[in-house]
This record gives sequence, C-alpha cells and structure tokens, in this order.
Amino acid sequence: MFTSALAGFAASAALIIAIGAQNAFVLRQGLRREHVLAVVAVCALSDLLLILAGIGGLGAVVLARPSAVTVIRWVGAAFLITYAILAARRAWRPAQLTPAERAPATLGATVLTCLALTYLNPHVYLDTVLLLGSLAQRHPHRWLFGAGAALASLAWFTALGAGAHRLAPLLARPAAWRVLDGLIALVMLGVAASLLAG
Repeated sequence: MFTSALAGFAASAALIIAIGAQNAFVLRQGLRREHVLAVVAVCALSDLLLILAGIGGLGAVVLARPSAVTVIRWVGAAFLITYAILAARRAWRPAQLTPAERAPATLGATVLTCLALTYLNPHVYLDTVLLLGSLAQRHPHRWLFGAGAALASLAWFTALGAGAHRLAPLLARPAAWRVLDGLIALVMLGVAASLLAG
C-alpha cells in the first residue's frame, strides 16, 4: 500500500517540478505575495481532480476523441501566447513592475488566470490524466497511487508559492522583475510552440 502511494508521489513530483506555465504563474504570485493561498489551492485541487479523473478512466475517453485534444491544444497555445505577450510587455516597461505603482490584480482575475493556465494547457491532460492515470492502473492500490500523486502536487505548489517570498530581496529592483517576466514570456512561448508543433 505504502509503495503505491510513494510511487504516485515520485511520478507526480517528476512531472510537476519541470518549469511550465502554471509553475511560472505560482512563482510570480508568490513573489508578489498576491492571492498566494487561492492560487496554490486552485492548482492543487485541479491536480487532484485531474488525477482522480485519470485513474477513473477519463484518459481513455480523451484518447477516443482526438478532435477535442486538437481544439484544447490550439486554444491553450493562443492563451499562452497572449500571456507571454503580457509578460514581455511588463519586462519591456519595468516601471510598471514597481509594487507602489502597480495595483494588485483582483482575486477573481487571479483565479481565472490560474484556471486558464491549468485547464487550457493540454500538457496537464497528457501528464496528469493520461500518464498518471495509466501508471496508477499498474499498481494494486491505484487510489493510493493517486493520493500520493496529489500529495506531491500539494507539497510542490505550497513550497513554490510560500517559499517564493524568500527570493524577494533578490527581486527587489524593477530590473530583476524585468528578467523574471522575460523568462516567463520565453517559457510561455516555448510551451505554446510545443503545443502547436503537436
């Protein structure tokens, strides 16, 4: 039983720690100390739902409808390109990044952005629903595998969101935020390009 949970934790951690659109967003919110708890909750709960869906058999349904995957891929790429443009704009105008000069985003806008970065990203379905779902089927205690995978997700997003403020002294200057937003723009464009390459 414990082995299944540990395997789920390890598999999920290996997939989730790689930098991507969702991680970049959580990091940025953590650095700004803006709606961090809500962002971490949305990411962790979304992963939990997708993991459970994958273990419950949604992966087979998705694979049976390739046209749905194509639509998700194109919509996701369009969203990521838009987000990359916004990040690049912030990097181009570092004065806008000064906390005193920039009003915080509303909770609703932050949660909607987080939901879009999560559910419009086909990689989430490939990794979380299809891959983790199929790996879970190989374990005698597949739901414990899922619990381990969900725990890894919760631990990672909590550490990323709560620990990001430790980088605040390093990112106290607008120039540092310019670099961070430039990197975020590149990550978003890279993920979008991989989606469009199919």
